[in-house]
Amino acid sequence: MATRVIMPALGMAQETGKILRWLKREGEPVNQGEPLAEIETDKATVELEAPASGLLSAVTASEGEDIPVGQQIALILAPGEQPASLSAAAITGRPDKTVEPPSPMPTDEQMRSPGRLISPLAARIAADYQIDLRQLQPQGRRIQKADVLAYLASRQEQASEPDQRPVAIRSAAGLVGETRLLAASPKARRLAAELGQDLAALARAGLGSGPEGAILAADVLAAASTRAEAAAPSAAPQPAAIAGEAAGTPTLSQIWRLMAERTTQSWQQVPHFFLLREVRAERLLAWHQAMRRRCSSEVTYTDLLVRVVAAALRAHPQINASWQDGRLVHHEAINIGLAVATAEGLVVPVVHQADRLSLRALVEVRKELVERARSRRLRPQDLQGGTFTISNLGMYGVDAFNGIINAPQAAILAVGRISERVIAVSGQPVVAPTMLLSLSCDHRVIDGASGAQFLAALAELLEEPLGLLA
Repeated sequence: MATRVIMPALGMAQETGKILRWLKREGEPVNQGEPLAEIETDKATVELEAPASGLLSAVTASEGEDIPVGQQIALILAPGEQPASLSAAAITGRPDKTVEPPSPMPTDEQMRSPGRLISPLAARIAADYQIDLRQLQPQGRRIQKADVLAYLASRQEQASEPDQRPVAIRSAAGLVGETRLLAASPKARRLAAELGQDLAALARAGLGSGPEGAILAADVLAAASTRAEAAAPSAAPQPAAIAGEAAGTPTLSQIWRLMAERTTQSWQQVPHFFLLREVRAERLLAWHQAMRRRCSSEVTYTDLLVRVVAAALRAHPQINASWQDGRLVHHEAINIGLAVATAEGLVVPVVHQADRLSLRALVEVRKELVERARSRRLRPQDLQGGTFTISNLGMYGVDAFNGIINAPQAAILAVGRISERVIAVSGQPVVAPTMLLSLSCDHRVIDGASGAQFLAALAELLEEPLGLLA
């Protein structure tokens, strides 16, 4: 039986994901767990893994296309299963009533070559426009996108006659109005509905840049931009915009835009308060040097911080919680997110079950996660399930900062650099290495006393790591 491949959800607020690149082509064999595609979500660029082994088939999502979460984007056929045995719903991921079966009774020759019946993109376009594929006469042995677009063009010409009634066009959001049938991508129709653009007017003006003059999303955005400029001819552009255009500033990535939205939402909706503490770091420095000699030369301070934070969370489980749907949720698993800077924005891969990993295993997990994040190869599971976040900017020379909580988590630890400072010891000034910690807390989950107790336990373990043996 075929296994469905769907667009995954990595966060509660995620609505869509974008296919950046297919790593496997339709008709290729795949193994379970093997990367199928690169997907851009609201958190990061991730690799979508095959949920089963078999033959990749019925690919209905194009590269660069935004797909609603939960929608089917492909099928993986079991050994011996034939594409011709699949229904229209299986091919398109839509109910059978949306589109008729892709072909009349197949001939014996067609059954021997089922993959040439209809291309996935042609099936998806036909489903969007409710086209009975049995009415199409393909140029070759397989119905292609060009065949569907040619049929649409003939329908459009017929609809232009006075006695023809308008045809309803549906977008991903539902019925957006009645207009004459025209060739436009689903994303273009959705954008047109949101921006108030008249697709028919764009088509009459010859602004469609797609095959056979089809309206694409870029055409809708360009028209909306032109209309906005015409509406405010005297408005002077902002200096920053002029400088950015002159300097060739690249377009912000979807990851950066969504990061901005999520941090803004967290800052506005989560009642933050901050606890600061200076920690002596002599023992941490010695521990780091010893572990690099005995365990691995790749041990970092972040690895040691994860180990210490996991132990402190186990001792203070009220910090390992979330505020969700108006109630307090405690998490048994201790999954620590690490804020990683990439060229496209900040991502937070997660070290799962951090309190159960040996230091050597933790180093390997952290290395792999950071490498995946920076090479845009994160998997969906790498970003899910975090219960606490660490953001370490010490390597950039930052003394201290306050982090914004990665909702729905209840806290984030911001870590500054280790540097020599003058502190008082027994009434005398002493120069010693110290570091500054800032704990950002969600006041709906954590009160001041609980946060202070957790931070004290954390400081105690950093100042004397032997406490981890207790």
